[in-house]
Amino acid sequence: MEASRTSGVRGTTWTSVPSGPVRTPVPSGPDGPGAQEQRRTAPLIVTEDLGLLDDLLRLCAAAGVEPEVHHRVPERRASWTDPPLVLVGDDAAERCRGAVRRPGTVLVGRDRDDSEVWRLAVEIGAECVLRLPDAEGLLVDRIADAAEGMGRQATTVGVVGGRGGAGASTLACGLALAAARAGRRTLLVDGDPLGGGLDVLLGGEREEGRRWPDFAASKGRLAGGALEESLPSVRGVRVLSWGREPAAALPAEAVRSVLAAARRRGGVVVVDLPRAADPAAVEALAQLDLGLLVVPGELRAVAAAHRVATTLSTGVRDLRAVVRGPYAAGLDERWVADALRLPLAGELPYDPGIVADQDAGVPPGAEPRGPLGRFCDAFWVRALAPGGGA
Repeated sequence: MEASRTSGVRGTTWTSVPSGPVRTPVPSGPDGPGAQEQRRTAPLIVTEDLGLLDDLLRLCAAAGVEPEVHHRVPERRASWTDPPLVLVGDDAAERCRGAVRRPGTVLVGRDRDDSEVWRLAVEIGAECVLRLPDAEGLLVDRIADAAEGMGRQATTVGVVGGRGGAGASTLACGLALAAARAGRRTLLVDGDPLGGGLDVLLGGEREEGRRWPDFAASKGRLAGGALEESLPSVRGVRVLSWGREPAAALPAEAVRSVLAAARRRGGVVVVDLPRAADPAAVEALAQLDLGLLVVPGELRAVAAAHRVATTLSTGVRDLRAVVRGPYAAGLDERWVADALRLPLAGELPYDPGIVADQDAGVPPGAEPRGPLGRFCDAFWVRALAPGGGA
């Protein structure tokens, strides 16, 4: 008996004919580079169980991807080996024996005996067995991770001022611009709702795109690519800032979802943090690879920074001092870092031209030959070197 099913995935119709050959999906659009990239990043589903197929298509849709579907191992070797993830239904495992072993193969089932399922998993070289519906959340994450590439996560650096007006936002902008100059995918995140908006500091307040209030209700997993594409782009930097209207405090869960999605895209994420450790800021601190505490070279600033450092040290794995001149008598960058009991990330030279540049519409750090630009370029040379640290 022949059973037919039409799916909305990629505008494709699949026909299930248990006793004969099956048609595989054909892209509805041109077979150009975009379609080829789609096939390379799309997962492959191998099953003849229509109920299981419905479940897997639903989970792929939740992960924001459009799968290829076959009822047995594809005849073209590349159709089996190229997808980042292969989901084999337990009904199809017998038909996958003898196929080339490849990473990213998952056996998915519902009702079969556990010992039988694990035997089949070993025979086809599956990395794991996932049983529905219990593992639906885990499977959505696996599908989304595979589609997004899941290479090295973004190097995530947080910047916070030791006192008000220390220059943390200025340094955050300079670091983001320097990373973009170096050819890195770069996202600048404004974590301080009272800071006036990093999009304004960069000169991108009129750029179209989403701001923090648009993500306030975010929960769970966000697609990294969709997040990136939705944000304003200024001088090669994607910027997540605040709108011009007063906004309620962000839930920590929204910050967790957004930063996790940003980090999965790789490259560099720079976060400008408030000094107050509210739940949203605490969540942001937990996502950092490195924290930079900006401290002016004066005694009162060091005293204020000591309190900030004490608060941050419980949430940041690696916190370092960036000391900014000019200095009070008897102080230098080493003295300040030692007084705070923090490693010294570097000395940020005094740059009298920053205010004039901003008045002229030039963002801080946009000029690579200026003091801030040179500092930020040198920082990333160290931080992004293989095995390097700032």
